[in-house]
Amino acid sequence: MPSRAPVDHLHQEQPSPSNINKRLRQVCVPRTSLPAPMFCRNSLGVWSILKKCIGMELSKITMPIVFNEPLSFLQRITEYMEHTYLINRACSMPDSIERMQAVAAFAVSAVASQWDRTGKPFNPLLGETYELTRDDQGFRLVSEQVSHHPPVSAFHAESLVGDFVFHGSIYPKLKFWGKSIEAEPRGTITLELLKHNEAYTWSNPSCCIHNVIIGKLWIEQYGTVEIVNHSTGDKCVLNFKACGLFEKELHKVEGYIQDKNKKKHCVIYGKWTECMWSVDPQAYEAHKKSEKRGDIKKHKHEEQQGAENDDADDMPEVQETVSVVPGSTLLWRIDSRPEHSAAMYNFTNFAMSLNELEPGMEAILAPTDCRFRPDIRAMENGNMDEASKEKERLEEKQRAARKERARSEEEWSTRWFQMGTNPYTNSMGWLYTGGYFNRNYKDLPDIY
Repeated sequence: MPSRAPVDHLHQEQPSPSNINKRLRQVCVPRTSLPAPMFCRNSLGVWSILKKCIGMELSKITMPIVFNEPLSFLQRITEYMEHTYLINRACSMPDSIERMQAVAAFAVSAVASQWDRTGKPFNPLLGETYELTRDDQGFRLVSEQVSHHPPVSAFHAESLVGDFVFHGSIYPKLKFWGKSIEAEPRGTITLELLKHNEAYTWSNPSCCIHNVIIGKLWIEQYGTVEIVNHSTGDKCVLNFKACGLFEKELHKVEGYIQDKNKKKHCVIYGKWTECMWSVDPQAYEAHKKSEKRGDIKKHKHEEQQGAENDDADDMPEVQETVSVVPGSTLLWRIDSRPEHSAAMYNFTNFAMSLNELEPGMEAILAPTDCRFRPDIRAMENGNMDEASKEKERLEEKQRAARKERARSEEEWSTRWFQMGTNPYTNSMGWLYTGGYFNRNYKDLPDIY
């Protein structure tokens, strides 16, 4: 197995004073609501805004704040960590196949927060950062916007007790196709289980938001996700199924775990919006055949019905229930959202706390932290006019800074990450260089 990056981040960085840790770690109960509910989008004429964008990459277009939710994309990717207990479970498993089951469940859970999240996170400014330490879940994370064109967000999370490191660089490509917005994932995610000397890599599935012009907004994840254990050769192949003709496949995930000799040890199945299970392959195939026999007549009837609305992609009538195969083991189940989630951008409990700025944190956080962004803060407080003005001001300030660097022939220098080779995939990516938690924040750019 390839050796890790030369910097042992957990031990090279000096621990912060205990009073700093106490003020930054969310040892108290995180907030469960935002200061103000989301605004109503129903009266907005979005077609006049979007018709010029068909087929274009949205990262190159200045989008109105109406499409946003009050989080930066750096905070959005932090939501990968909502189900960190699955990584901790993998660390505790003695068997490599059981570890892969937990890692596969974690990979699925990482996209679960996107269910019904139709708001677009704010594009991070170049040099923007975000940090989060959670004692209750046993991790700390730092992220940085390392590139603006193309937009690239790098993150690094690590166990507080030295069990794992989780890192990657993400640069999704967004395109508008008339009725839908497609997010094509780019970038590799790496999870290292240090106790077992194992590294797992994968990429996220594609995501599509339907009916951005007419009809009810709905989301589907689709595509193949391949998780590789670079130490044992074990592999998990997960198929996030597209909606399909009969609407039965929406939200479904199905796959298998095989060893280096390509022997299938178990089938993984469920829904990324609900739960994931593991079962013996033979039991799963027998169950699937019996289900198919009962569906044939129903499918023929549905095929004759046809589409009822050509103006919108019909939102499938989904019953969030997985048909559990006898003998299955539950790997993961989604947490329930707050009762008022629909009025709060459909945020999860975890997402609700990400932009919280508690007293005393201002003196400790890096000045580039997302929590200090005035446009996101104004939107969170329900002041949309101020949020829109601040967003325009920050974008203009970023453009002016870019022009000034070009005039002086100055290259942008990242602070906490640098481009390097992922030792497990041999692909290029942004790797954490350490030092953030030493809290030496001198000479950081003034981006707000």
